Amino acid sequence: MKVLLINGSPHPEGNTYLALHEMEKVFAQEGIKTELICIGNQDIRGCIACRQCKKLGKCVFEDAVNTTAEKFQEADGLVVGSPVYYASANATLIAYLDRLFFSTSFDKTMKVGAAVAAARRGGLTATYDELNKYFAISGMPIASGQYWNGIHGREQGEAEQDPEGLQMMRTLARNMSFLMKSISLGKEAYGLPQRESPVFTNFIR
Repeated sequence: MKVLLINGSPHPEGNTYLALHEMEKVFAQEGIKTELICIGNQDIRGCIACRQCKKLGKCVFEDAVNTTAEKFQEADGLVVGSPVYYASANATLIAYLDRLFFSTSFDKTMKVGAAVAAARRGGLTATYDELNKYFAISGMPIASGQYWNGIHGREQGEAEQDPEGLQMMRTLARNMSFLMKSISLGKEAYGLPQRESPVFTNFIR
């Protein structure tokens, strides 16, 4: 099994990284492979709704979205971590996630998702909610821990002084590991849930 971890911070080894790395340790103990990718320091533009991805099978812009799409497809779980900016996730990360989820047509059902936020003080839960919406719209079960998944620290390395936050990351990783393994067994025994053809409506009559 494999988990893809996305670091949305522009600081590759900042507090968001510390949170994700704490999870990596547990995944290793659980026999789950991991790959951590930092995209917060990359030049990633937002979606322009051109819908060319439906024809090309990938995003029209060649950047980290396309280079990581296959990794996402192969992964059993996805962890997305972000610093908090104005009670929101890093804009680069949001641009990345918008395009990654929209431009990839593969079935994401039952891949497990988890969101992690790092902040000096506030905005953690707003960012946590924001990130979880990507999983929910894609039929991905959302892993939870022992609290809302956040860690505190401003300067690089300060998150190491947040023992509760670090414990939250370990608990989240253990729960996520259990959930992925359970889903794998369930798929072997029962397969994936039956899917209906999607119905699209709008509010214009």
